[in-house]
Amino acid sequence: MVLDVYPLKIYGVFMNQITNSHDEHITDELDSWKGWVSVGCAFVSTFICFGIAYSFGAFFDSMSLDFGASRTATSAVFSITTFIFFTGGIISGSVADRFGPKPVLIFGGLTMGLGLYLTSLVNSIWVGYVTYGLGVGIGVACGYVPMVAVVGAWFEKRRAAALGVAVTGIGFGTLLMAPLAASLINRFGWRQTYVIFGIFSAVILVLCGFITPRSPMLSEQDTKNRLRDVIKTPVFRYMYLSGFFNTLALFFPFVFLVPYARAQGINDVAAASLVGIIGGASIIGRLGFGALGDKISRIRLFQTTFFLVALSFSLWLLASKSYIMLVAFAVVLGAGYGGFIALSPAVAAELFGLIGLGSILGAMYTAAGFGGLLGPPMAGYLIDSTGSYTLAIIAAMVLAFIAFLLLIPVERFMHSHMQSRS
Repeated sequence: MVLDVYPLKIYGVFMNQITNSHDEHITDELDSWKGWVSVGCAFVSTFICFGIAYSFGAFFDSMSLDFGASRTATSAVFSITTFIFFTGGIISGSVADRFGPKPVLIFGGLTMGLGLYLTSLVNSIWVGYVTYGLGVGIGVACGYVPMVAVVGAWFEKRRAAALGVAVTGIGFGTLLMAPLAASLINRFGWRQTYVIFGIFSAVILVLCGFITPRSPMLSEQDTKNRLRDVIKTPVFRYMYLSGFFNTLALFFPFVFLVPYARAQGINDVAAASLVGIIGGASIIGRLGFGALGDKISRIRLFQTTFFLVALSFSLWLLASKSYIMLVAFAVVLGAGYGGFIALSPAVAAELFGLIGLGSILGAMYTAAGFGGLLGPPMAGYLIDSTGSYTLAIIAAMVLAFIAFLLLIPVERFMHSHMQSRS
């Protein structure tokens, strides 16, 4: 059996298939038990990384009160962290392509643990930008992009499904860690909770580093020229802009949904549980869209997930004090969010190939870094200046819909080249 490493060449010219004996051996290893070990490790890694990062909303009010900081200033902690963990993926992905995931995960685990511990000691929000932003940001950068790249490279026939299972760790982490954080904060305070999370994250990520098998696909490939060629293509630019506008909207609820619910008179645990519901719904989205991605058009499913994100904000706009409507918003947002997280590595592999996938995903996810950096402070400014969440919710809905529209050229590109291939 011969592995077609590049499904599409730049501007649609197909690359030659790899036919030597080394690559035939690689093909025999794909979809093997080692691949499923990498799926399990990716699940655990993303559970820890995103479970902690996305529980920030549960810490928001306590940190804002303790530091005497505005919503805009406090939300910047999350924004800086998001920027670092998505833009840092281009470095962590490249290092993992070259040296494997082990040193990257070990470094990420130790950095996250130290960052959370130092954050528990700070007395200024500005210092928290450094300790939390760098600690958690670098930790997630090391625990996400390299792991999805490794999983994508271990599979051929069931790549979308395997990636869907791997990134359900994000959903389970979001589902469980936000309510857990709220409970721990009520009992121990936000500082001691970060100490607990720091120890937990360091131990688990280091263990994952020792267990994760290195992919046979990327160990000897020179990816620098490959990445440079990919980022010059129009289809990469459309994917990049779409991701940027989508994340401008997406991270707004992870920071402000809990404070919004509290302002409506909803108790702390129930409010924090809304973020958990987003995580729970994203599990269904990841598994469902991931499974469908191996059977029907991935790019059309990808577009559907972006549309669901845009649609969800209309539910929030209508929610007012209705907890049921807020739950509905969380479910629709979570399904769309989970789906595009599961499908984006598979769509990238289909568009650009497997060689240097970690570097390519890292470059593509820098869009999410810039979106995450700008989105929450922008929303915080709109809320502070208007005294209402309404304008911020409308802005998020419009931005998410623009992201959906930007995927239309990508779908046309893929469709035309699938026709030329048949």
